[in-house]
Amino acid sequence: MAGSGSVSFFLFLSLLLNFSTTHVNSNEQGYISFDISNKGLDFIKQFLVQMAETSLVPLDLPKIEKSKHIPLIGTVNMLISNLSINKIHVISSTVKAGDTGIVISVSGAYANMTMNWGYEYSNWWLPVPVMDSGVASIQVEGMDVGISFNLTNNQGSLMLTPLDCGCSVKDIFIKLNGGASWLYQGLIEVFEGRLTSAVENAISKKLRQGIVKLDSLLQSLPKEIPIRNIGALNVTFVGDPQLRDSSLILSINGLISAREAHAAPAYPHLFASLEHLLASIPLKDPASMVTISLHEKVLTSASSVYYDANKMHWIVDKIPEQSLLNTAGWRFIIPQLYRRYPNDDMNLNVSIYSPPHPKIDDDQIDLTIHADVVINVLNSGEVTPVACFSMIVSGSASPWISKNSLGGSIGLDEFYLSLKWSKIGNFHVNLVRVLMSTALRTVILPYINIKLARGYPLPTFHGYMLQNAKILCSDSWIKICSDVAAVKQLSIS
Repeated sequence: MAGSGSVSFFLFLSLLLNFSTTHVNSNEQGYISFDISNKGLDFIKQFLVQMAETSLVPLDLPKIEKSKHIPLIGTVNMLISNLSINKIHVISSTVKAGDTGIVISVSGAYANMTMNWGYEYSNWWLPVPVMDSGVASIQVEGMDVGISFNLTNNQGSLMLTPLDCGCSVKDIFIKLNGGASWLYQGLIEVFEGRLTSAVENAISKKLRQGIVKLDSLLQSLPKEIPIRNIGALNVTFVGDPQLRDSSLILSINGLISAREAHAAPAYPHLFASLEHLLASIPLKDPASMVTISLHEKVLTSASSVYYDANKMHWIVDKIPEQSLLNTAGWRFIIPQLYRRYPNDDMNLNVSIYSPPHPKIDDDQIDLTIHADVVINVLNSGEVTPVACFSMIVSGSASPWISKNSLGGSIGLDEFYLSLKWSKIGNFHVNLVRVLMSTALRTVILPYINIKLARGYPLPTFHGYMLQNAKILCSDSWIKICSDVAAVKQLSIS
């Protein structure tokens, strides 16, 4: 990657932080968990309620026929048809997670309806039957809806099972357009109960159908997500979701595997149960909607996949101190290099020869990189390797989230250098080590940290993104505690 190799190489540690979803076998523990608090469940509930308000309407109800005997008039045959609920508005709603499932309750909702009405009656003293028809508007008030469902793991997918669903209506007000005045009370008496039952049954049935559709959507979600034709994120769920009084906990395996592989790498189980796993992760923030916990095995699996795909190789031909990529800059360090190739440009061929294994500690991520660095001289259009060094770099990264950006800083802890081979004779490796260590500490890492300090925008998902997020590192885990908000809402605020 000429021109950008140096930045790519020294940003490698920070790039590992981008991998925060995963891979799985059904009998393994999850390496990523999502702890959704009551605040987060309330956000999801509001989203589902808004969807229900729009998806439930228009809702057509079956026609209702009824006959009623009225003194002096006789038997009146009545019909209401084209019954349709056109609008539903929810005033108040709650959500609660418990051992038996998730319960969403709606209270005080109202609905607007329209219908056609008609009647006909005849008597021996009437020469012809009497009939009339018209339209009516209906206001449904005091509507309470309750729905409960359970979440289980069905071969790695979430299965949504309705447990109970009901709707009750307190009042119905009918406003007739046209017709005799005596008919109003008759319609109220005849149809009020049946209209109430029709509304309650239709909404309950529609909600159950909605849960079935939502379950089908969950079942159809992919279990693997490709990453740049190199690896695959297996987002298969592990174990049943854990429903508690204050949260819903979901777990996925969290490992990344090569694209062509059909199974995740065989890592030992971290914990005997999901409860043990969650108990071992401190620092949950109950004020946040969701707490995402990411184990260091996820970063390790990403590192292994990229290493196996030969993606840990860089040609470094641009650095902040460009004079170091010319033999003149080395004339006092490696004199014979300058004498043989005076004022020739150079590049560095950097190859990591074993996959890095990040370690997550308190407030930082530690990483040790083993690499070979070949010095190439660019002479008359030819690339001539002149020496190869074996390098071990140990450093740490401290990630942070500010507003809507992910940033951090990288520090150098230890630097080792040894000569593997040379085509220009022996020279003082210690001088080279001092030069490269000084360049890393004073030039290259400060340059990278300036870029990292600017931050990178957090990704959005279908118009939503993280808000007020915090990132914490502790005891092999990265934790992100965050709220979720619509992108438009954030831009306005």
